[in-house]
Amino acid sequence: MPSVTSRRAPRVDHALQSPGFTEARERFTASTKLATAAPSQPRLFRGQLSFLSVTRLLLDPLVAVGALVAVTLAHGEPFRGKYMVLALIVFSLTFPGRLDLAGGPVTITRDIVLRWIPIVVLLLMFGYAAEYLQAFPWDIMATWFIAAPCALLLTHLGLRYLMPPLVSSHGKHRRAVIAGANEIGLRLAEHLQKDRLLGVRFVGFFDDRARERLRPREELQLHGPLAGLAAYARQHRIDIIYIALPMASQPRILKLLDDLRDTTASIYFVPDIFLSDLIQARIDEVNGLPVVAVCETPFYGVNGMVKRVEDIVVTAMLLALTSPVMLAIAIGVKMSSPGPIFFKQRRYGLDGQEILVYKFRSMTVCEDGLEILQARKDDERVTAFGAFLRRTSLDELPQFINVFSGSMSIVGPRPHAIAHNEMYRKLIKGYMVRHKVKPGITGWAQVNGLRGETETLVKMKARIEYDLDYLRNWSLSLDLLIILRTAALMFRDPKAY
Repeated sequence: MPSVTSRRAPRVDHALQSPGFTEARERFTASTKLATAAPSQPRLFRGQLSFLSVTRLLLDPLVAVGALVAVTLAHGEPFRGKYMVLALIVFSLTFPGRLDLAGGPVTITRDIVLRWIPIVVLLLMFGYAAEYLQAFPWDIMATWFIAAPCALLLTHLGLRYLMPPLVSSHGKHRRAVIAGANEIGLRLAEHLQKDRLLGVRFVGFFDDRARERLRPREELQLHGPLAGLAAYARQHRIDIIYIALPMASQPRILKLLDDLRDTTASIYFVPDIFLSDLIQARIDEVNGLPVVAVCETPFYGVNGMVKRVEDIVVTAMLLALTSPVMLAIAIGVKMSSPGPIFFKQRRYGLDGQEILVYKFRSMTVCEDGLEILQARKDDERVTAFGAFLRRTSLDELPQFINVFSGSMSIVGPRPHAIAHNEMYRKLIKGYMVRHKVKPGITGWAQVNGLRGETETLVKMKARIEYDLDYLRNWSLSLDLLIILRTAALMFRDPKAY
């Protein structure tokens, strides 16, 4: 069986640096651009991408800080000193922003509220622990806590209607065609037609196959074979051409690129690798050579530093607050049943490396072998005091030591015993991908009802899907939301036993 540490992000640079593609790129004139776009988030010319990216990244932080400035000045307070420090903290908590203009007003409102509440709770908790909360007038803070989400809502709703004409070229939609009416081409066309931000009008497909061989046949805007694409682009002033042909069709792609030299259209290549399940897909380069990541950790570069700072700050606060509780629990465990205070078990950590995870002992046994039986409801191995610890999740508190040492994170996929890992990696496709990040004390699956025993393969598959969803969509606000939902479940989770 191959080692999990060998599962690195797949790369497609071999195809991109083949002689055919290199030759085509060198033959292209300066007016023709060859780029790569994923159908899940179609990207257009460089200027538009930069504008939209900057807007998405900075909108929420700037609006939240702007609301703080406005509220402070409205109350007659000079914006300096402590308020500038608070503004920096708020900027870091809300960065990067999230701008979803496809959703309706209800969806946008819900998302803003769910992202803002964890930030407010974290500021209050940190302010109380660090004793800086009293430095700010409560009327200013209370007003800002309400004004900021209102400002975010108004900004998002306003941009929902203002952005489409801003991103279009001189107020006109750019005309686009797709070479290849296959699955990835159809998916791309759907996104082009739905996304209000792109400023693109999809004109139709070109494909060498007859219409009766294509799916779906009804209402398919097919203009003919690939050989007629260049002439059509010139005659109808097509602005953008997406090539959605399989990467195996290299001769056809090269011939098409050669034909398109006599057009002024922007050209984008959509690799068929995007039909696979992507984890943090992005375009990168190695000394100028483009490569495409299709499976990578979300904690790459700056995100990794943000995640580590989050772990250290929150863990330091919680250890300071819970150290008396941990001492009392240690005494309770020792007095309630014979055995060690801590339960230690080998589990897989980041990149499949073995780590030693600590918990307060809640059972009469300390299993860590080739066969491990998960805890069940009314399990006879669970002590009376241990049942209380498991129900309230207090048995997990020693794992903050794992977080502080760097082997775990506060939020991430829950680590499973090595015996379970070796079993489920054979049964569930993509199971080991969850080890692209550090395991967590709590996770997205656990706050969505998948805590406790996974006695069926269906339940474990559902848990893994939530874990992978966390990898795809990680953000600091998502971590804060999971932490708050975990705290709410500590005393009312029916699946805790």
